[in-house]
Amino acid sequence: QLQLVESGGDLVQPGGSLRLSCAASGSTLDYYDIGWFRQAPGKEREGVSCISSSGGFTNYADSVKGRFTISKDNNKNTVYLQVNSLKPEDTAVYYCAAEIAVQDWGSYHCDPIDGNVFGSWGQGTQVTVSS
Repeated sequence: QLQLVESGGDLVQPGGSLRLSCAASGSTLDYYDIGWFRQAPGKEREGVSCISSSGGFTNYADSVKGRFTISKDNNKNTVYLQVNSLKPEDTAVYYCAAEIAVQDWGSYHCDPIDGNVFGSWGQGTQVTVSS
């Protein structure tokens, strides 16, 4: 059974950067689309970014375009989210989620970035942006 573990969250100043990791065990990520989501206190969960199983399709929320970059290292069975130019409004718990990809349909789970289509979730990592 696929298990996901996020790491890399921290307290950073506005304008800072982090690299969040989503490490998988129990199965290879070669066959999974991976999404990153976040939830701030009192707010609904938001889809942040998504990458297809092959890495050939990526998608980003408008709020993070140009600042966040998702990547996938199948050799390390890990997906990364590089988060740059952080703002206080990026403060949230960040979760990664996985769902088995639909063959030859890279955008199936990634457009739109909807958490309801992902079945496996990690426990989350806290990102706090504050001076």
